[in-house]
Amino acid sequence: MKFRRKARENVDIGLAPLIDVVFILLLFFVVTTTFTRETQLQVDLPEAASGTPPQDAVNKQLEVVIDVDGSFTLNGKTLIKHDLSTLMAALSKESGGDTSLPMIISADGKTPHQAVITAMDAAGKLGFAQLRITTVEAQPEP
Repeated sequence: MKFRRKARENVDIGLAPLIDVVFILLLFFVVTTTFTRETQLQVDLPEAASGTPPQDAVNKQLEVVIDVDGSFTLNGKTLIKHDLSTLMAALSKESGGDTSLPMIISADGKTPHQAVITAMDAAGKLGFAQLRITTVEAQPEP
């Protein structure tokens, strides 16, 4: 006995619905993704009870950020070495020889004291006259 086989139907995958699903998945991942700034350092500034608030922003200024481990970042660019000569070279390059620019040192509260002194020494040797150290205003005790 020979049974007759049914003719197979061709299975087609609809391309338009597939593109719609992929597009919706792409939108879902774009909307739910959070972007973090990995290049920014986490610096906990020390507290001070007295001080003056910052004045209006100057067009160009030099900001040296010192991390907990003593690494330097100048205007958002991390320096490779943590020594005086590298910091002086970066400061002179960034300032273009203009020592009248204000220089701001933002050091973490747990930064080694030597790293802060190195930054201040580099500023002094290059002739920067406007030097500021950032702090956080201390909260009054209840």
